[in-house]
Amino acid sequence: MTFPYNQMHIQILPGNLANMIAAGEVVQRPASVVKELMENAVDAGAGTITLAVQDAGRTLIQLIDDGCGMSPDDAMVCFERHATSKLSSPEDLSNILTYGFRGEALASIAAVAQVCLRTRREEDETGFEVNISGSEIASCAEVASPKGSNISVRDLFYNVPARRKFLKSDNIEFKHIVAEFTRVALTRPEIGFNLTHNGREVFSLKKNQSLKLRIQGLLGRNMSENLMELSTETVCARISGFVGKPESARKGSSDQYFFVNGRYFRSPYLHKAVLKAYEDFVPEGMNPQYFLFLEMDPHSIDVNISPTKTEIKFEDDSIIFQTVYAAVKEVLGKEVISRLDFDSGDMPEIPVLSGNFEQFRPISEPKISIDPSYNPFESDGFPTSDLNAGGFVGGKPDGFDSVAYGEKSGFCGRLFEEHVTPSFKSFSLADKYIITGVRSGLVIINIHRAKERILFDRFLDALNGHVAVSQQALFPEPVEIGVENKLLLDENSALLSSLGFDIRAFGDDTVVVNGVPDGFSAQQGKVLALMDSVLAVLKENSGGLKETLNVAMAEKFARLGASSSEIISSPTQAQRLIDTLFACNNAEYTNSGKKIMTLISLDELEKRF
Repeated sequence: MTFPYNQMHIQILPGNLANMIAAGEVVQRPASVVKELMENAVDAGAGTITLAVQDAGRTLIQLIDDGCGMSPDDAMVCFERHATSKLSSPEDLSNILTYGFRGEALASIAAVAQVCLRTRREEDETGFEVNISGSEIASCAEVASPKGSNISVRDLFYNVPARRKFLKSDNIEFKHIVAEFTRVALTRPEIGFNLTHNGREVFSLKKNQSLKLRIQGLLGRNMSENLMELSTETVCARISGFVGKPESARKGSSDQYFFVNGRYFRSPYLHKAVLKAYEDFVPEGMNPQYFLFLEMDPHSIDVNISPTKTEIKFEDDSIIFQTVYAAVKEVLGKEVISRLDFDSGDMPEIPVLSGNFEQFRPISEPKISIDPSYNPFESDGFPTSDLNAGGFVGGKPDGFDSVAYGEKSGFCGRLFEEHVTPSFKSFSLADKYIITGVRSGLVIINIHRAKERILFDRFLDALNGHVAVSQQALFPEPVEIGVENKLLLDENSALLSSLGFDIRAFGDDTVVVNGVPDGFSAQQGKVLALMDSVLAVLKENSGGLKETLNVAMAEKFARLGASSSEIISSPTQAQRLIDTLFACNNAEYTNSGKKIMTLISLDELEKRF
């Protein structure tokens, strides 16, 4: 394809077209509009901000605030490109403390939506209304209006059908809206925030809250209970906020927030500083929660890196890295020390000897009774007492000889076609292995990997359309998980149901767990930890082909179920596990390729003696 370069002429783009191009960077989805409008309201000094959304922002995004409002002239000009009240000289760029300053947001929004703005200053008797469609002013007039601003954004991307076509489901888009709402609300506990979706109240956050109460209101009570307060000050920055307790670390990467001068930003570099501080406290691959607020000289940072303003350039990254690392490390160290309980109030009292020693009888040497007739080699086989606290000893598991494993191919087929030696006693070892016998030797089965294999086959079969087995909880337990996590569960409700979870909504941020897949523990008290793990798995896996996703999810939930299932404590349970394992397509290896069992032959045993 050739272009007629000789016929092309350079020209200035029309204003509406330039705004539509700019909107592609600023307004990516409804959540982008929410972010810009909320930040403008905060900059206006609002004490209460109310956000109303319909159809996840497709139909309507309306924000009402009680801020300073605008004059009629400002209301007309604010929709022009590069119109801002935050900057007046180049020097102001190095002293930015407000959210907005580029003057692009309202112009970009007005280019791809139908916008209505009502606003009034406190000193004005009447308000002013302006209607804009596709960057063109449709009407303007004086109206009755309370102090502050009321802006409505309707039919987003009505004139950009390609962009509207690529929006995700309402559930996903609303989840992004909640995320942006949360980031702004976290930075301003002194402001009241309200959010409704399709007329239903989602958040109602009171003003003048503590940061911990604000976190609790946004992310759930369980989150706030696992936080440790942090506060430190150096010559370069003041750091405050909260970090999660080591035991609350999860595999997912959610609930991690950095703010600088009240502005949310992302920083993989500083994230590594937090992980480095936790490396001695949490296993590798686990991520802690944190809410870290940095207060710095605005001259030492640059927030004008991208249109979304979520990237920050620091004057000296290494100093900030060390400061964050040291602050988090200090809090974790204090937490560990505080757990060391030196309180001796409950310890038995040690008597103090007085001068009268005659009241104490001398200590005599203990005597050991010996039975000279005892012969430890009189009985055959294993003793009948427990081998260890976690294991079991008994006769041959019921029905073991009746299981026909001869049809299995390979190692397993050769092994189990021999059947179990009748005189052998099966037992578990250290809650990790099942040891049983065949005519050619001993078979040692890794219990955790066997459960993982069984659950993987079961979950994959369920995800491919077959019925899953659910274990109903004796006492259904409500779990407060936060609005964002609740949306995540709603988004994956069909997948969880196919696995055997029975989870019902109970308000906007709470669910009731009525049942879990067979293989998981439904005991009261363990459901909360299970839900945390489920959410972590869901956050790790999103998108991709259905077949690939099913395998990944089955493997993840199999590992989770194998870790949370009950200990093998009886011969019957061991037999059931063995029977179920050898009914799998591959009883020798897990889906990840780890070996499940091994055979120690009689010849090998003979060589050891």
